[in-house]
Amino acid sequence: MDKKIAIFSDIHGNVSALQAVLDDIDRDPQIEHIFCLGDLIGIGYETNEVLDLLRSRKDISYVMGNHDEAILDVIAGRDIYSSGAEREHHKWLAARLDPKFISFMQRIPTSYQTNYNEKELLCVHYHLQEPKKFLTVDKEPTEQKLDELYHSSTADIVCFGHHHVIHHFKTKNRLYLNPGALGCNHKPYAPYAILIIAENGATNVSFREVPYDNETFLLGYKKYNVPDADYILKVFHGNQHLNL
Repeated sequence: MDKKIAIFSDIHGNVSALQAVLDDIDRDPQIEHIFCLGDLIGIGYETNEVLDLLRSRKDISYVMGNHDEAILDVIAGRDIYSSGAEREHHKWLAARLDPKFISFMQRIPTSYQTNYNEKELLCVHYHLQEPKKFLTVDKEPTEQKLDELYHSSTADIVCFGHHHVIHHFKTKNRLYLNPGALGCNHKPYAPYAILIIAENGATNVSFREVPYDNETFLLGYKKYNVPDADYILKVFHGNQHLNL
């Protein structure tokens, strides 16, 4: 039987974008599972709302993102990778994370592997240099570079996020897929991907962009005095708030 799954990444604390995508997924009864590729929180400020919505579902598997990890490190009193304004942003979010979500976040793995129709699927937030260290973002990935990174992997399909750009590469060795950033976009759309793995092992990928109303979310950065709001609104949301 063909298997149909949804894949999204980088929610970044944007609950209205997440709700729009989940509603779109729920309209397709053939989708049997969802994979979230990390950065559930961070950058956006709707931390508890996002986690509450995600925890209400039983059909999602997760991997840990760098922002998720940074916020957990703040809570645990560990040193974190960020500095300057980004570090203050992480501390601000950590102080507002409802403690009831901490154990859930702590249980999220760095990578997740499963099989569909004899195809091995690997989910990571981004390419790993070692078990818990992400590589620096490669802004110009190629089939050759990805095959070199995963030369020792047994995975047939590698799904990753972190770099907020849609990628779809297919080589003789495997399929590589980045669905884009669900919660960070320069327009009011939330992207995700649909992957079909046929009974014979053939794969088909499609990308969807779900429109949603992001006005309240964008204006909330200033309303709630989110640290580093000007930078976030410019870099991750294309200053859309200036036109509202």
